[in-house]
Amino acid sequence: MKKAIIAVVVVGLLATMGFLATQRQGRGAVEVRVEAVGLRNLVDDVSATGHIEPKTHVDITTDVAGRIIELPVEEGQDVEEGDLLLQIDPALFRAAVERAEAGVAQAQATLAQQRAAYQQAQRDADRLTALQARGTDFVTEAEVEQAVTNAEVQQRLFEASEHSVQQAEANLDQERDRLGKTTIRAPMSGRITRLNVERGETAIVGTMNNPGTVLLTVADLSVMEAVIQVDETDVPDISIGDSAYVEIDAFPNRRFVGTVTEIGNSSIVPLNPATSGGSAQAIDFEVKIELRAPPEGIRPDLSATADVITATRDDVPSIPITALTLMDADEYEEVPNENLPSAPSSDAVRDIEGVFVVEGDIVRFRPVQIGIAGENYFEVVSGIEVGTTVVSGSFQAIRELGDGSRIRIDGPAAAAPANREDGSGESDAAVNGENGR
Repeated sequence: MKKAIIAVVVVGLLATMGFLATQRQGRGAVEVRVEAVGLRNLVDDVSATGHIEPKTHVDITTDVAGRIIELPVEEGQDVEEGDLLLQIDPALFRAAVERAEAGVAQAQATLAQQRAAYQQAQRDADRLTALQARGTDFVTEAEVEQAVTNAEVQQRLFEASEHSVQQAEANLDQERDRLGKTTIRAPMSGRITRLNVERGETAIVGTMNNPGTVLLTVADLSVMEAVIQVDETDVPDISIGDSAYVEIDAFPNRRFVGTVTEIGNSSIVPLNPATSGGSAQAIDFEVKIELRAPPEGIRPDLSATADVITATRDDVPSIPITALTLMDADEYEEVPNENLPSAPSSDAVRDIEGVFVVEGDIVRFRPVQIGIAGENYFEVVSGIEVGTTVVSGSFQAIRELGDGSRIRIDGPAAAAPANREDGSGESDAAVNGENGR
């Protein structure tokens, strides 16, 4: 009986020691997820938000102040070029025209008087000059000089009257122009998208520091644009002609194709050191995307989100974005391999981009060169080959790994796909083939 008890205790001790040894061995391994490098079609894009506005629109303001006495249009109404939009009370301006017309008549009458006086003075000077030339005593030298001087004075008065007529006529043209500006007509065919005044209100003229009242807006809704605000770090990646997908909040579950037509050369809100207070200030640039087929019922100022396709790649090796990590150059000891690129010198860079490659139950850090970024995957330019198994997560687990760390795989390894899309959609490459740069 005693021997049986001893045998049981020994077996129990051996089992306990084996379990503890297994536990100690397991505690040294990091649990990770892995995935094989595969070929994918990648689409690199820049996302930004903005609003919808017509490509061509005109804000109607006034050059003359006055009360609005006619307003035959309504917001949302279609108008043709030349249609009456509103009429400002012309009474004061018509009176100004009549005064200017009277001024012209008065100036012309004065001109006629000065012409007659000049002609008379010229005849007197010519007659006295002729008598003096005959050597008679009927005229003195002083009388001749006085007659010639008077003729010159009358000539200058006549010329001044001519300029007075020109001035009066110019004033009449100005008053007629001001009278004409009391009638505002549509400068283009389109739709009244904004009407800010009512009949009976007073239209106000703007100044340099105080813009005038925008009375209404006429817009051509046949060509619409998405105007988005792009961060300064993304602007260099965008080029004129890039294709884009636009989602409009008012049209859910639909995407509209567009083309980048304009990129702002200056920021939307200029940086003002006096108001920034030394803190970092976000700088955005305006990018306009012309919609190829705007939907029926689209309106200005609708909220929109755009994905601008900046580059595409077909059938390229790719790794999960979560697989890429950084290692300090001092911690990485490169193993020479003529088939793999060398890591950058630690003198040139302190961090090395790379992935952890699975080799049995350990991982090895391998530098890689990446290209464009899709939605979930990076393009691999060099460093690893298709089919290589790399650590893809978790993020915390990758942070704990080092070159030569032991691992424990969580679940089966994801196989490398023959070809898979990663980006804004399955038709990106077809629609945006021109962006494959």
